[in-house]
Amino acid sequence: MNLNKTGYNLAVIGTITVLIWIGIFKFTPEEATAIKGYISNSFLMNWMYRFSSTQGVSNIIGSYEIVTAILLILSFWNKKVGLVAGYLTATIFMGTLSFLLTTPGIWRLSNGILITDFFVLKDIAFLAIALQIIAKHSKE
Repeated sequence: MNLNKTGYNLAVIGTITVLIWIGIFKFTPEEATAIKGYISNSFLMNWMYRFSSTQGVSNIIGSYEIVTAILLILSFWNKKVGLVAGYLTATIFMGTLSFLLTTPGIWRLSNGILITDFFVLKDIAFLAIALQIIAKHSKE
């Protein structure tokens, strides 16, 4: 068994699964409301609310995530699509990681320990996967 190939494939499949799942969830009113505090405070994304509603912005983001997941699926057969998918994936997770800098109150003390919304921190791993995808498809 080639652990490099197996690990890479598992990482990409996991990323695809998360992007499809979260992307679909963006089409619900609950998720649209839940992400508004992050998006509206983000200098990278808050401009979207000037052109669309809370649900509309969430739908745009969800569509972006689903399209990226589809491109990641296709990346197993096409290196050019894989390179695009890698950059789109990196953009998603750099954007969400930027919330750690732009969202008021995201960092707080709990029992003397600085904590944050840990669901954002997982995106460090997804950003690493995106960089692996870019590296793989850049050299093929």
